[in-house]
Amino acid sequence: MPTKDPYQPLDDTARGLIRELMDAATHAALAVLRPGTAMPSVSRIALATDAKGQPISLISSLSDHSRALQNNPACALLVGDPGPKGDPLTHPRLTLHAMARLVARGTEDHDNLRQRYLSLRPKAKLYADFADFSFVRFEIEDGLLNGGFGKAYRVEATDI
Repeated sequence: MPTKDPYQPLDDTARGLIRELMDAATHAALAVLRPGTAMPSVSRIALATDAKGQPISLISSLSDHSRALQNNPACALLVGDPGPKGDPLTHPRLTLHAMARLVARGTEDHDNLRQRYLSLRPKAKLYADFADFSFVRFEIEDGLLNGGFGKAYRVEATDI
């Protein structure tokens, strides 16, 4: 028996919800593969966006997820929080499949990301210039938007 595709065509309302989730996000769950294993691991990271609205973060090389990304840059981000009431599954969330790219210090890209990130996350000034911290850019491959029950969409990189 054929099964019905649960995904709806992406429309302007769904694109607006993607933008709302990305603009409001101060953190995300980051899924990586632990080095030398097929075992996944999830961490919470601070999140911001670059000038084009793409996700970026500032991470320490001392963290397990940083070492995992250096070993294998394939990752996923989960953006969106349950609201204060109701079933958590009724609240919108966005899963992004991405490749993590560390941004080298001393580059124009690093300087631009630093300025942007600190304008959005001013408390990060306390540690942004520590030697073990680096900016990471998440290059989106695709994703899934769940706007609540019955509101599922496949997302292309160009939709972010």
